[in-house]
Amino acid sequence: MTDEELDKLIAADDLGLTKPKPKRTPQTSEEERLMEGFQELVRFVETMGAAPVELGAGMNERLLFTRLNAIRKNPAQCERLLPFDEYGLLKGEIAEPVKQTPQPVTIDDILDDAFLDSLDVGVPDIFTLKHIPLAKDIEAPDYVAQRKPCKDFSVFEEQFQDCQKELKAEKRRLLPFANEQQIEVGKFYVLRGILLLVTEVGERVEKNGKWNARLRCIFENGTESDMLLRSLASELYKDGRRVTELDEKALATMLVTEDDKAAGFIYVLRSLSEHPDIKAIPNLYKIGLARRSIETRIQNAASEPTYLMAPVALVSTFQCYNVNLPKLENLLHRFFDHATAKVQVTDTQGNYHTPKEWFSVPIQTIEIAVRLLISGEIVDYSYDILTGSVLLNS
Repeated sequence: MTDEELDKLIAADDLGLTKPKPKRTPQTSEEERLMEGFQELVRFVETMGAAPVELGAGMNERLLFTRLNAIRKNPAQCERLLPFDEYGLLKGEIAEPVKQTPQPVTIDDILDDAFLDSLDVGVPDIFTLKHIPLAKDIEAPDYVAQRKPCKDFSVFEEQFQDCQKELKAEKRRLLPFANEQQIEVGKFYVLRGILLLVTEVGERVEKNGKWNARLRCIFENGTESDMLLRSLASELYKDGRRVTELDEKALATMLVTEDDKAAGFIYVLRSLSEHPDIKAIPNLYKIGLARRSIETRIQNAASEPTYLMAPVALVSTFQCYNVNLPKLENLLHRFFDHATAKVQVTDTQGNYHTPKEWFSVPIQTIEIAVRLLISGEIVDYSYDILTGSVLLNS
C-alpha cells in the first residue's frame, strides 16, 4: 500500500478505527478497579436489601464485607466514591433500595396489576378448583430429634473438661470426619464448633437397604439429642471433626525413634501488614518450609518481599521426619492452589514483586491438611474453597 492510499484510508475512517488508542495508566486502572468493586457492593444491596455482613451466608458475602470494611478505613477512597454512594454504604447507614415498578410487557403483567383487584365484583376465580380431591399429604417422618437439657450432665462434665485440656496439650487432635464407622460409643466429635460425646447407640435398623440407629449425644453446652447415626454423620461431613483418642497421639510419638532423620519444619505465618489491600484479604497465611529454626529467617521480614514487606507472626510449625521436604511442601501448595492469594508489593528500590506461598485459607483447615499430608491421607481429600474446609473425596 502506498503512502497516498494510506492517507486516503485514514481520511475516510469515520469510526476512528485507525487511530491509536491511549494506553491505560496505572492510576486509571486502579480507579476503575475501585469503582467496579464498589458497584458490586451496590448491586449486592439492591439484591439483598442490606449491606454484606462478616458472618454472611456465603464466601462471596464475607469477601464483600471485607472489601467494604477496607474502603471505609481509607479516607481517600471514601471521598472518591461518595458521589456514587446512594445507599449510605460508606457511612454504615444503609437506605432501602428504591424499587421501581416495572412497566407491563406481557399479558400476565397486566393481569397481575393491583388496579384490576379494585375492580373485583365477586366473580369466582377461574383457577379455583372445586369437586377435585386434594393431593395426599407428603409422608412426614415419624419422629424428629430435638435438643433438650441433659438432666445428668454432671456425670459427663468432667470428661468434657479433660478432653478440652488434652486438645490444648495436643494429646488429642481434630481430624476430618471420614465415614460413619468412626461413630462409636465413648468417642468425641466437634459439630459446628461444639464438642459432643456419643454415650449410647441403640438397636440397628435396616431401611431401604441402609443401616441406621438412634444415638444419645451429649453436648458440651449441657444439652443432649437422640439423633440418628446417619443424620449425625451427614452433619459431621458438612461442618464437623472427629477427636482422636489418646492412644492415637501416643502411637504417633512412639513411631519417632533415634534412627529417624529430622527433615525440617513446615511452618505457617500470619502477616502483620497494615496495608489496606493486604488487610482486606481474609485468612491470609504463608505456608513454607525451613531446614532450621524459622525465627531467624523472619527477623528481617519487614524488608523482604517474600514476607510482604511487613512483620509476620509464627502461627504453627510441624516437624517432619524421613521425608523429602520440598516435595512435601509442593504437594501442600498444590492442595491449596485455587486459594492462592496474589498480592503485589514493592521493595525498597521500588520494584514490584508477587510473593508466592500466600493463601487465603482458615488456619484450622491448614493445620488439618498438614497433618493429613504427614500421615499420607491427604490423597483422599480435597480443599473446598466455598466452605473453607477439607472434604473427603467421593
